[in-house]
Amino acid sequence: MLSLELPVLDVSQGDRLSRDAYRADFRERVWDDEGHDSWKLERQQHFQEPGSDSWKAFSQGDWEGALRLIEQRRDGLLQYMGEAAKRNFSLYRVRVVEEPIVPYLHWELHLLRLRAECGERIRVVGPEHIKGFEESGPLPELVSLGGRTLYKVVYDSRGISDGAVRFVDPDVLTRWEEFIEGLYEAGEEMSSYFERKVAPLPPPTAAE
Repeated sequence: MLSLELPVLDVSQGDRLSRDAYRADFRERVWDDEGHDSWKLERQQHFQEPGSDSWKAFSQGDWEGALRLIEQRRDGLLQYMGEAAKRNFSLYRVRVVEEPIVPYLHWELHLLRLRAECGERIRVVGPEHIKGFEESGPLPELVSLGGRTLYKVVYDSRGISDGAVRFVDPDVLTRWEEFIEGLYEAGEEMSSYFERKVAPLPPPTAAE
């Protein structure tokens, strides 16, 4: 286990946002402060993403179509990352991956490889890195924006996005960004992890 201290995250101290309110709030704040990096932590191994055409193809068993649709996002991601570079901030992501890799995560790791190729800084950590941090439950799904906002992303029982809890306390934000950064420093670059663990896998057979 890493020598990190797990911060406290009291949802009663945040503002609960519906899915639509979260998306609107995110769009409003994403470019607020230049020079402040964004940090993201993904822990769950399975989600459903009905808003993604690629995920829909994957869930219907069309693996080749899913991969084509992922690749079609390249230009948009390059444009987005170019805008981030102009505003002098980077996007960092830590993805927890348990093995054997489940079908959903197999699909997502293809998308994350593309994001990394377009400039997002993504690393993978395994359960051994977070052992001891989950005595009270799984780590939260988190994203920080602009050095001013932290969202705990909420999902329903099916793994579909259900909004978020927003925190604006600087102490809460700083502690969680430092925690995620510690995991990031211990992680493996997405490109090397993908080549070692994902590229050799056969296509997933179901969106389980």
